[in-house]
Amino acid sequence: MSSSESVMNRIRFISTQSNSEPCTFTEAMTRGLAPDGGLYLPNRFPVLSGKFWNGIEDLSLQEIAYQFTEPYFETDDQKKLIHEVIMDALDFDAPLVRLHDNLYILELFHGPTLAFKDFGARFMARAYAGLHDRKHGELTILVATSGDTGSAVAHGFFGVEGTRVCLLYPSGKVSPLQEKQMTTLGKNITALEIEGTFDDCQKLVKQAFNDEDLRNKKNVSSANSINIARLIPQSFYYAYALAQLRKKFGNKHRPVFSVPSGNFGNLTAGLIAMKMGMPVSRFIAATNRNDIVPNFLKSGNFDPKPSIQTISNAMDVGNPSNFERILKIFNGSIDEIRSNIWGKSFNDDQTRKCIKDTFQNTGYIADPHTAVGLLASDVYMKQTGDELPSVVLSTAHPAKFGNIVEKEIGQKVPVPARLEECMNRPKQSVKMKNNYDLFREYLLANN
Repeated sequence: MSSSESVMNRIRFISTQSNSEPCTFTEAMTRGLAPDGGLYLPNRFPVLSGKFWNGIEDLSLQEIAYQFTEPYFETDDQKKLIHEVIMDALDFDAPLVRLHDNLYILELFHGPTLAFKDFGARFMARAYAGLHDRKHGELTILVATSGDTGSAVAHGFFGVEGTRVCLLYPSGKVSPLQEKQMTTLGKNITALEIEGTFDDCQKLVKQAFNDEDLRNKKNVSSANSINIARLIPQSFYYAYALAQLRKKFGNKHRPVFSVPSGNFGNLTAGLIAMKMGMPVSRFIAATNRNDIVPNFLKSGNFDPKPSIQTISNAMDVGNPSNFERILKIFNGSIDEIRSNIWGKSFNDDQTRKCIKDTFQNTGYIADPHTAVGLLASDVYMKQTGDELPSVVLSTAHPAKFGNIVEKEIGQKVPVPARLEECMNRPKQSVKMKNNYDLFREYLLANN
């Protein structure tokens, strides 16, 4: 291959708004948002070979992860580094559990903070530590969180040299365990307790990214799922679920993935895996009462609304950021989106009943987010009559929502030691009104 062909074949990251110059993975990771306000996606998805997919049952999570990421890097040193990042970051499992018949649960809560966000947060923190050019100075990571993102990012970046993390979370709208996990670390982690909703927190972060004067004075980036370095690692476990489906259960069919969804980063990561060649039948967008995307799939109109507080709080998002990535992936075609994604929303009463019924019928303890995924899978399979394997993504350990789950199952949920430990540490947070000028002033005054 000539040098000109090599340059042409390089994967670059482009904005969903199409008004920014293409950039490398490292540049996209460091910026978070593109200069034009859009989100980054690869200019093309590297399609893995049929040999890879046909032999995937023999691969580990780490081997799959490396095959997924290697095409985004060009030098041997970068590829070596990203291999080390993967081996260090993904030192926990994501087991596939058969609930009954063709229904499976992919447990994504075996990382340090017991939530699926550990995959992306740990990968990004270690990738940043290895790839970012320190001569540009300290990087301030801004994170809006409705629950598990905050704790995963806090633990992932804790003590990482050259970073300062500001977590914005809605006061009184996260679980006690979630709050403790992100407010008890200190050091380079600061928790800002915002008087408002998750959407208010997300708006403050976006205002900061669009504030050119602020960005000239501070290096800011994001570790929300708007950051491509958070998103790509979430695609790994879809392929790993397929590997386990074949190896552990001998099921060769194309699965349906039911994805509890809020900001839609998790489902978008599944679409990335699909674009890389993963055999899949369909994705189910399972939401709580924040039903913006299921309504879009019905009407064709995307109509953001103020978020509604529910017991599945990590999904309380009224204006999901990653929707524009979904549009970009399918070139704005509503027909293409509908052929790949089916959506359904459920209320708290239905969610509570699912937690109770699942435990009584199978003995499995599901957290409220997993319960929404189970509900959507059940409705989809009944409506379509499909007998395909359905994989429900279980996004958090039920102990993180013990006050809700225990009422339905009638017994205590065992609390892992690392959760118990953080509950005994003092909370450290800064209360702040929902006001951008105050937030901006805080960022400029604190180093």
